[in-house]
Amino acid sequence: MKTVSTFVFTIILLFYNKFANAQDWLINPISQKAQIKVEQNKIELNNGLLKRQFVIGQNLACFDYVNLTNNQQLLRAIKPEARIKIDGTEYNIGGLLGQTEQAYLQTDWIQKLKKGKSDFIFKNYEVSEIKPRINWKAKSWPNNIQNPSGQTLVLNFVTQVALLEGLEVAIQYEIYDGIPLIVKSLQIKNVGKKAFRIDRVVNEILGLVEEESAVVGKPEEMKKQHGIYIETNYAFNNAMRYDISDQTTHWKVDSIYTSQVNYNYQTPCLLEIYPEKAPGIDLKPSETFQSVRTHELLMDSYDRQRRGLMIKKMYKTVAPWTLQNPIFMHLVSKNDEEVKTAIDQCQATGYEAVILSFGSHLNMENNSPENINRWKMLADFAHAKGILLGGYSLFSSRRISDEHDVISPITGKPGGAFFGNAPCFGSQWGLDYSQKIKNFFEKTGFDIWENDGPYPGDVCASSVHPGHRDLEDSQWKQMEIQKDLYRWLNEHGVYINAPDWYFLDGTHKIALGYREVNFSLSREQQRILNRQNIHDGTIEKTAAMSWGFVPLTRYQGGGPEAVLEPLEEHLEDYKQLMMQYYGAGVQACYRGPRLFDTEKTRKTVAETINWYKKYREILNSDLIHLRRADGRDWDGFLHVNPSSKQKGFLMVFNPTAEPITRKIIIPLYYTGLESKAIVKEKDGVSKTLTLNRNFEIELTVTIPANGNNWFVIE
Repeated sequence: MKTVSTFVFTIILLFYNKFANAQDWLINPISQKAQIKVEQNKIELNNGLLKRQFVIGQNLACFDYVNLTNNQQLLRAIKPEARIKIDGTEYNIGGLLGQTEQAYLQTDWIQKLKKGKSDFIFKNYEVSEIKPRINWKAKSWPNNIQNPSGQTLVLNFVTQVALLEGLEVAIQYEIYDGIPLIVKSLQIKNVGKKAFRIDRVVNEILGLVEEESAVVGKPEEMKKQHGIYIETNYAFNNAMRYDISDQTTHWKVDSIYTSQVNYNYQTPCLLEIYPEKAPGIDLKPSETFQSVRTHELLMDSYDRQRRGLMIKKMYKTVAPWTLQNPIFMHLVSKNDEEVKTAIDQCQATGYEAVILSFGSHLNMENNSPENINRWKMLADFAHAKGILLGGYSLFSSRRISDEHDVISPITGKPGGAFFGNAPCFGSQWGLDYSQKIKNFFEKTGFDIWENDGPYPGDVCASSVHPGHRDLEDSQWKQMEIQKDLYRWLNEHGVYINAPDWYFLDGTHKIALGYREVNFSLSREQQRILNRQNIHDGTIEKTAAMSWGFVPLTRYQGGGPEAVLEPLEEHLEDYKQLMMQYYGAGVQACYRGPRLFDTEKTRKTVAETINWYKKYREILNSDLIHLRRADGRDWDGFLHVNPSSKQKGFLMVFNPTAEPITRKIIIPLYYTGLESKAIVKEKDGVSKTLTLNRNFEIELTVTIPANGNNWFVIE
């Protein structure tokens, strides 16, 4: 009986696992499309993965927000749809008042709830297809344009307050096909005859079910709601990570939630989204203010790996331009001939782009006809050989003048920016800089822009800069100028490496995360440190969104032990660094005057690039992080893609001085494979392995000393 029971249990478990795999939207796309349903006094957004419902009573309010993959209800209480502060006074947008119990909501209470006397009230709604926010163009791999699909709901509100006559508010919800994601934003239109000062815009307010109950404790000591991930397009901190760069997410206490467990009502269960230092905007007649965009991704797991895959799916959906991933070198040049040589070397090795690095002889701010013509000829030379050409431009970390630098609100003088001195993007110099960059790309045909700065949200106390009014609106206005430049470049087919988290407004790539002086360490150290950077920097962002660094020549100090030149003398290190970066799908800045110095070096580079291109689709697919590099034993990662021919690609590394053989468990759940896997070591003989009930295989791998090995899984 025991044997029969065990057998039956195994069959049930295998069936359950197979069913779960088939229903997982990260593996198999869901067939249901996003829908907006309107029935009597309700509006529902539903795409099969999430459901959000609004009731229309005396006002409109959201009363239901459910993750359909695990049936988790996120809301415990009705809150306003948004809140704005105008001329010093706060006004709610939508919402209903009178819910006495804030720990949970029963739907039969809703009919008794009332509108607020000064609240903006619901007028009507509009439904349409999601439209691309950026009409982006692509010149690099993959050069196909993919835009998201789904539905847009716009809720229009009008004021009851005579002082606000002429102000109209529109709240927009975008629900996407195939992902449990809603993007919310808000517009304020001034159709009246007088100007209004917009002090603050809170574009999302959610009374969320608390993550934990603690009798005592402060908000910062307690966990926030893990069932929802929030990201907005207002993030900057130079951290190379969104969670630290975020400027808008505020977890607050809810004092009217009097039945909570915490004695001092300190549970962080009220979510509000707004920029802390913005906007402070004067909205003039006929003008429209656009809020930040709040991306709300519903999570079904605490597992960081799975959560990371969900976040990366969000980027692929709402910012598809980030899928591009051109193969580039970082050229240090002194003259035009060195640029031509680098272009020829890229063509000879399979590289796709040259970026003139910092310290090169390129100056994009020089808009003289002579300079424009010079670089147009070089761009034409590159294009004739199938190579993209780009360059570096410094904005921050420099002093322009007292007239044009950001002014400290503390001293009233220049200085006090993130990196000491920095120009203000709202100064005349800043406005001219933006126009010069646009003009340079338009006239030369350059393809890539590497922007160093602006850095995190510098504020400016100047009251004479033409691009902003004073301190209060300075951060917002500077960011708008900067983002306008990014969007313009993207729509003109320019690929953008930027120093901060501007992906949602048109940039393509940011650093993995690194410490610059580490590139002056020995090549042996850099190997392991770079793999650690790859591991840490690709958990919540894709490899295509990330760049690394390889100093071919001296950088930030260091001696001969730190660099690869002469390249042929350090060919094994050169190849290993390429293999670990390209093997992860990460483009590194190979910074120096050349890619090869001898025919032997050229062949090694070309062979590595050809290998990368052969497996490019799977090598640019999602990463599963298996073991972080620690210098003691093997480390590695697994690419997964259930929709490609190669379902998985395993890369493993050996940091030790002796060959090693290990039996390792390879998780294949996210490959979409269910029972069998065909595994091939490099281009050798294939073997078929059986997946266990956890969608894993056991694989014996041998890795050469200080080397790597790789396996294709189909």
